[in-house]
Amino acid sequence: MNASDASGVKILPPVVFLAGLVVGYAIWWAWPVPIAPSSMAFAIRVAGVAALLLGGWVMFSAVALFGRIGTPPDPREPTTALAVDGPYRFTRNPMYLGMALILAGFALIGNALWPLLAVIPVIWWIRTQVIDREERYLEAKFGSEYRDFKTRVRRWI
Repeated sequence: MNASDASGVKILPPVVFLAGLVVGYAIWWAWPVPIAPSSMAFAIRVAGVAALLLGGWVMFSAVALFGRIGTPPDPREPTTALAVDGPYRFTRNPMYLGMALILAGFALIGNALWPLLAVIPVIWWIRTQVIDREERYLEAKFGSEYRDFKTRVRRWI
């Protein structure tokens, strides 16, 4: 792999999301604070399952699209093609959006506030340490094609 033909991302994003989930539940274990009262726990859990399923679908449809166009989903590897179809018609970051929904889904299923709040620093880290690097890389590699894509499609939703 040519180091100059990569985004410069150091840590795989799923590791960051998993760390947020683990830290959030570790705090919850020490200081359990529910998202909602027990009378609403079933509804919160249903919302959690919905978020988990939607997040999984969005993320895996983006990964499948990468497979079809022949570019690796690992941001540390060289990108060989721009993904602009499927979920990329609606968001420039469907994999990260999907992972955020999955993290939120696990928090909702557990009715656990701290893992839900962990979404905030995780998204901040992904935005500053991953997305910013990827966008600079993609703009340098694909030029106006990527800039046009950025003007058509929002970063998140």
